[in-house]
Amino acid sequence: MLSSAYKYQGQGVASAYEEQVGLMKRNLSDEFEIHENEVMLADITHYHTVDYKFYLCMWLVKMRGQTVGYVHMIPETVKSSVHLPKPIMNIFYTYMISFYKRMDYLVTVNSYFINKLVEYGVDRNKITYIPNFVSDKVFYNRSDDEKTALRIKYGVPADKFIVVGVGQLQVRKGIFDFLEVAQKLPDIQFVWAGGFSFGKITDGYARVKKIMENPPENVRFLGIIERDRMPEIYNIADVMFLPSFEELFPMTVLESMNCRIPMLLRDLEIYEDILFDYYLRERDVNGFIQIIKRLTEDSDYYSKAASASARGHEFYSKEHVFTMWDAFYRKVYDAGERKHEKRKGH
Repeated sequence: MLSSAYKYQGQGVASAYEEQVGLMKRNLSDEFEIHENEVMLADITHYHTVDYKFYLCMWLVKMRGQTVGYVHMIPETVKSSVHLPKPIMNIFYTYMISFYKRMDYLVTVNSYFINKLVEYGVDRNKITYIPNFVSDKVFYNRSDDEKTALRIKYGVPADKFIVVGVGQLQVRKGIFDFLEVAQKLPDIQFVWAGGFSFGKITDGYARVKKIMENPPENVRFLGIIERDRMPEIYNIADVMFLPSFEELFPMTVLESMNCRIPMLLRDLEIYEDILFDYYLRERDVNGFIQIIKRLTEDSDYYSKAASASARGHEFYSKEHVFTMWDAFYRKVYDAGERKHEKRKGH
């Protein structure tokens, strides 16, 4: 397992890496030796990030084993996350696709992006869809008393309806719509957990920074929260609101489902085949406002939304996702052994 995601706090790739590697270590260690970020020749080398140093050494890795690439981003999602000169971005996009094409196998966290990768010239036959997952031993619904204590801990009103947004502070995440909704619902408390993981090159950095210096009275920015504290953040929330314009499969969705809180997301095509009816959806600020108001006023509507989120957790349980990884790694290993035997035969 190779990754540099830990270099950047507060972004989903690092969370996905931690969950995936932990699941494999707990369930596959009797049959596979699992190493992290070691220089070695392995039967399977799984690249979780697209580092250039990994790219340069790939020819050596392929001499012994099979390579797997994890697709957490494509050019479209990077374009609206960071702001760099266009020539530099174009070079990076070309490099990223070249990295993916070099892999023996690719895993994407959203089936929607299989066709996107094919459009970039990636062989469809080497792409597998396996969703993210989140441990229910870490992310789970706390008792009412615990939730009240957590609200006091984080300095938010214990008696108010709390809307929480989670993610990097960037235009792609819909932060400006989040703030506009907050301004139009002054009696509701809004909280955003997340920061500028990529510093000043984050898209929209200057605009967001200016608002953070003088936010609306009912908005709190908590900054980047360490992942072991994130379950507390979800448990101060009555609803998780993420108005992103582009996503793959946000970890925030899985974490919210584990904590059994309703999710309000922008109505995006990429969610249709992965989130089904587990979430509330709208397309614009007015729609978001109407849903949040209804959640505060209609207890039956709120209960149904929370139950839908809980059903999503059952669907994306670690047991279900592990069976997919187990079958995938065995397939990759067997293919590698056949290739190795063929080489020895020659």
